[in-house]
Amino acid sequence: MKIFQKEIKLESHKRGFHLITDAILHAIPEIVEIQMGQLQVFIKHTSASLTINENADYTVRMDFESHFNKMIPENAPYYKHTYEGPDDMPAHIKASLLGASVQIPITYGKLNLGIWQGIYLCEHRDYGGARQIVISAFGV
Repeated sequence: MKIFQKEIKLESHKRGFHLITDAILHAIPEIVEIQMGQLQVFIKHTSASLTINENADYTVRMDFESHFNKMIPENAPYYKHTYEGPDDMPAHIKASLLGASVQIPITYGKLNLGIWQGIYLCEHRDYGGARQIVISAFGV
């Protein structure tokens, strides 16, 4: 069994859904040594999340942002956690819905994603800043 782990800092992204597949692959080239295994990507934040979806048409990411903002609005009158700004509590809810990690099979040294799939950083704050990501690859 081979195990590789890296922690990287992603540059600050504006609010929205951003493809980070290439950044992940660049950070952990050791996956080429794994014939069969798993890659786990974990974000160490409560107001950003990760998901896997469309990697070709950028309008999918725009529609995700529009829909999430309509589904989970800012300034809802029932929010109690408001001292960090109007985008903070909605960011926590969005992050919980999407999740803090994704797991992808590694097959013959490559991520076994579908042809139209990519890893998204989902930045739910207007000014979230740099984000810490832990990448773990393991297998034989």
